[in-house]
Formats: sequence, C-alpha cells, structure tokens
Amino acid sequence: MIRHLVLFKLNEGVSPDDPRVAAAVASFDGLDDRIEELREWELGRNISDRPIAYDFAINSVVEDPAALRRYLEHPDHQAGVALWRAVATWVVADFEI
Repeated sequence: MIRHLVLFKLNEGVSPDDPRVAAAVASFDGLDDRIEELREWELGRNISDRPIAYDFAINSVVEDPAALRRYLEHPDHQAGVALWRAVATWVVADFEI
C-alpha cells in the first residue's frame, strides 16, 4: 500500500474564500467515489494558524505504484489539478505503508 500526501499552499493574494479555491476543493470532493484506485481519501482545510502551515491537505491510500499512476492520470484527477494549479502550489510525499 502507498500513502499519497499532498499539501497545498495558496498563492499570494488568493484567499480560502476565493471562488476558484471552492471550485478546486469541489473538484476533489468525493474523488474516491469516482476513482476506484483510491482505497482511502481525505481532503481538508488546515485549522492551524502557524506560519509554516499549508492551507489544504490530501491524505490518500492506493494499492501499489501502478494504482498510484492510474490515479494520477485519471481524467477527474487531472481536471482537479488544473483548478488547483490556478490557485496554489503544493508538495507531495508518497511512501509505502
């Protein structure tokens, strides 16, 4: 199993209430219902006010590297990535569990 973590930092001048952020979040909401490779799926807005904190996070699990690749290439994932790209940058960590 592989844990796939993504931390999103909103771009300068983009607030969490921006409609583009709402669209990005909506695009990933329920992604586990549309992409069968996702064994676990969590998306949430950060509640910490620490300066080093990111703004949103994804915590997910897939079966293996091939499933991760299929998830990353899935059209629903790619559509969401395009929306996130307009409002945020992110870091990723994938590790075996």
